[in-house]
Amino acid sequence: MNISAMLKSFCDAVEQRNGKAFAELFTEDGVYHDVFYGAFKGRAKIAEMIDDWFYRTATDFRWDMHAPVSDGHALYARYTFSYRSTLPEANGARVMFEGVAIMTLRDGKIAEYHEVANTAPAFVDLNFAPERIARIFAKQGAALKARPEMARHLG
Repeated sequence: MNISAMLKSFCDAVEQRNGKAFAELFTEDGVYHDVFYGAFKGRAKIAEMIDDWFYRTATDFRWDMHAPVSDGHALYARYTFSYRSTLPEANGARVMFEGVAIMTLRDGKIAEYHEVANTAPAFVDLNFAPERIARIFAKQGAALKARPEMARHLG
């Protein structure tokens, strides 16, 4: 398995709104845990996440992976991710954040994807009211508490 080629295909599929190609990078029972939208299980749901959920309120995606590290079973990579928001309050702003992709690999495919991201700058770029940002972070905190297995990824 060529990790660099897989990560390039991963990013290209998102940028090209190609959910089918993106989902093919995952095992049949793969799960993508999105920092905003939650878990999507199976290739059909993962493809839907890209083709519908990601592009529902955004366009012009850019995703770059940096400094990947893998032992063949786990893959970690820093990333930068940005898009142009179509939400009315964002006024067409370009939103960017950084994070770490955490992948479990099986048979050359992604079995599970998690991410840890600094989303606060994106919410400011989106012109979200402080109360809305507080509700989002409270929801993310509750979701993390409900998944204690993520603690191992966060140190």
